[in-house]
Amino acid sequence: MAMATSVSKAMLLTAFVVAAALSTVSRAQSPLQVNFYSSSCPQAEATVRNVTEGIIVKDRTMGAAFMRLFFHDCFVRGCDASILLDPTSSNPQVEKKAITLRGYDAVNKIKAAVEAVCPGVVSCADILAFAARDTAVVSGGFTTFDMPSGRRDGVVSKLFDVLQNIPSPILKLPDLINNFAAKGLSVDDLVTLSAAHSFGQAHCSFFNGRLYPTVDPTMNATFADGLKMVCPPPGSSGGDPVVSNNGVTDPNVLSNQYYGNMGVGKVLFVSDQQLMTSNYTAAKVANNSEDAATWMGQFAAALVKLGSIQVLTGTAGQVRKYCNVVKS
Repeated sequence: MAMATSVSKAMLLTAFVVAAALSTVSRAQSPLQVNFYSSSCPQAEATVRNVTEGIIVKDRTMGAAFMRLFFHDCFVRGCDASILLDPTSSNPQVEKKAITLRGYDAVNKIKAAVEAVCPGVVSCADILAFAARDTAVVSGGFTTFDMPSGRRDGVVSKLFDVLQNIPSPILKLPDLINNFAAKGLSVDDLVTLSAAHSFGQAHCSFFNGRLYPTVDPTMNATFADGLKMVCPPPGSSGGDPVVSNNGVTDPNVLSNQYYGNMGVGKVLFVSDQQLMTSNYTAAKVANNSEDAATWMGQFAAALVKLGSIQVLTGTAGQVRKYCNVVKS
């Protein structure tokens, strides 16, 4: 009984923090609206939620895939679903050529379900945003929260834009801060959203520099030894295997465990460990590690803020019928 009461209090606190944080965000921006499809497609969000949940329940690794697609889409040209566009004869070098991501077929499945109930109404950009929100609920145990919508789909996708905008996993803290600031995101947002690295997978090539030729002294030695069992030295014939971002607990759960891992040197990327290099960010890491409910509220608010970057609304862009091709 005591445990149930404790869980209920935590859920109430999380809901309160989410509501307060989102209220602050909504006052500061944007052309997006909560319940944008309430008249044009009242089933939109429920349809996305049901299909997204079904996909993640069937394959728990898909939660991280949905979250990563949303982040990469918003950071490149704004949240316009340009990350989903396939190459064409006139534009062979699109965003998805720049980095290996999963989940494209899953997004197409969600889009098909939405098109079945409301043809030509709901953008792929909003589907990515809803799926990211629903991932936090399914894979992170979050209380559901409002994700404003009304985004339109872009018609441009360029590989070069990815190289210019996506933060590298080897960036030092000042460069990470500048990279996020260029998108209107704060240092707090950087620390908060970095916890998306609490789940999912990464190729060894993204962090091999911390293992070879010598182990990064900020990495836990036992943790490094385990990684070297999977990740061969650069240039060897061992290829580029993948490992779980979270080698300490369940790699398919979005959680504040990321911050606890960081405190003991058990994170993969230079960009992760860099959050411990300033007093301010290290204090945020410690607070997030100790207070899951508050972190959840902050993550929800930061996810909404991320989703407002350079959005197309009104008559800008288009609403694609198929997420992988521009509507002619």
